[in-house]
Amino acid sequence: MTVPGADGIALPDKGPIERLLSPFADVRRGESAGVLLMTLLMFLVLSGYYFLKTAREVFILSEGGAEVKSYASAGQAVLLLILVPAYGAFASRVGRAQLVSWVPLFFAFNLLLFAAAARVGMHIGVAYFLWLGIFNVMVIAQFWAFANDIYTQEQGRRLFPLIGVGSSLGAWIGSVRAGTVMDIFGPQRLLVGGAVILVVCVLLARIVDRRSHRVTAAPGRPQTATSDEPVGGTQTGFGMLFTDRYLMLIAILTIVLNIVNTSGEYIFGRYVVETATALHGAGEANAAARGQFIGDAYSTFYAHVNLLGLLLQMFVVSRVFKFLGVGRALFIHPIIAGAGYLLMLRAPSFELTRVLKTVDNAVDYSLNNTTKQALWLPTSREAKYKAKQAVDSFCVRAGDVLQAGMVYGGEYAALGIPAFAAINVALTAAWLGVAAALNRRIQKPADVTPSAV
Repeated sequence: MTVPGADGIALPDKGPIERLLSPFADVRRGESAGVLLMTLLMFLVLSGYYFLKTAREVFILSEGGAEVKSYASAGQAVLLLILVPAYGAFASRVGRAQLVSWVPLFFAFNLLLFAAAARVGMHIGVAYFLWLGIFNVMVIAQFWAFANDIYTQEQGRRLFPLIGVGSSLGAWIGSVRAGTVMDIFGPQRLLVGGAVILVVCVLLARIVDRRSHRVTAAPGRPQTATSDEPVGGTQTGFGMLFTDRYLMLIAILTIVLNIVNTSGEYIFGRYVVETATALHGAGEANAAARGQFIGDAYSTFYAHVNLLGLLLQMFVVSRVFKFLGVGRALFIHPIIAGAGYLLMLRAPSFELTRVLKTVDNAVDYSLNNTTKQALWLPTSREAKYKAKQAVDSFCVRAGDVLQAGMVYGGEYAALGIPAFAAINVALTAAWLGVAAALNRRIQKPADVTPSAV
C-alpha cells in the first residue's frame, strides 16, 4: 500500500521505523515520531507515579497512619467534587498547551513543598496520601485526554495500543527503580525525582503539540482546533455527564468496573490471609511466618500481573482493536472476570484463585485500560478534558467508596468468599449490559449525541 508524498510521488505506507513498530501497533508513515514521543511521555508519567507511590507507603507506615487507607477514597471523592469543577473552569479559559503545562507543573511544585516539609521533620503522611490519590487520577487522565485530542478517531484506534505499552513499561520499570532510589537516597529523593519527571513530561507534551500542528497544517489534511484556543464551553464535567447519555454510560461503566475489580482484590486478599493461617497457624508466635507467606504471595502476584499485562499490551491489544474494534473489545474483560467469579462460587484452591485474579488484573491493566481511553475518541474537545476528568477521577474514587461500603456490609453480615463472588457475578452482568449499550452507540455514530462529538 502507498500514500501520496508532498511532490505527488507515491510513497510506501510504512518506512523502516513503522515496520519495526508493526508488532505493537499499526503506525503509518509520518506518525512514528509523534507516537513514540507520546509513548515516552506516558512511560515517564507512570514511572513517576510509582516513585511517588513508593514514597507514600513509607510516609504512611512510618507515621502510624495506615488506618487512613480506610477513609482515603471517601476523602479524595469529596475533594474531587471541588477540584473537578475548578479544573473545568480553568480548561474553559486556556488552550490545551497551557492546560497540559500548568496542571502538571502545579503538581510538581506541590511535590517540592512536600519534600521540603518532610526534610524538616513535618508529618506529611495523611496529606500526601490524599494528594497522591488525586494526582494519580487527574494527571494521567489529562495526558490521555491530550492523546485523544491530538489524534483522530481512526488514528487513536491504531496508535493507542503503542501508547499503552509506554504506560505498562513505565509502571514496571518505575516500581523497580523506585526501590533502588529509596534504598540509596530515601523517600525525599523520590518526591524530587517525581517533580523532575513531571517537568520533562510537560516539555514532551509541548513538543508533541507543536508536531501535531505541523501535521494538521499539511495540505489536504482537515483543520482542527489549535492548542492556543481555549477548550471552551460553559458546562462542568459533571454537567456533561448528566446531559449526555454516551458520557453517562462511560461513567457508569467506570464505577461498576471499579467496584468489581476492588472487590476482587478484597476476595484475593482474604484467600491469601486464610491460606497463610491454614499453613502456618494463628497467633502471635506464627505472625512472622504468615507475614512472610503473604509478602511472597503478593510479590509473585504483582510480578505475574505486570509481566502478563505488558505482553498483552505489546502483542494482543492492537490486534483486538484491528479485528474486533473498540466496541466489541469492551466485552472481553467482563467475560473473563465473570467466568473467574463463577469459578469462585465453589471456593477454589488458592492457586486457582491467584491465576484467575492475575489474568483479570492483567487484562484490566492492558486491553481494558486502552479500550476505556479509546471510548473518548469520538467525543468533543470539551468532553475529552472536562467530562473525562469527572469520570477518571471522581467516578473512580466513588467506585472505591461504594466497594468499601459493600465490604463493610458483607463483613457485618459474616458473608463468606463465595457470597462476595456471587455479588461480583451479578455486578459483572450489569457491566456487560453497560458495555452492550456503549457498543451499540459506537457502531451507530449518529446515536452519540451532539454534545459528545
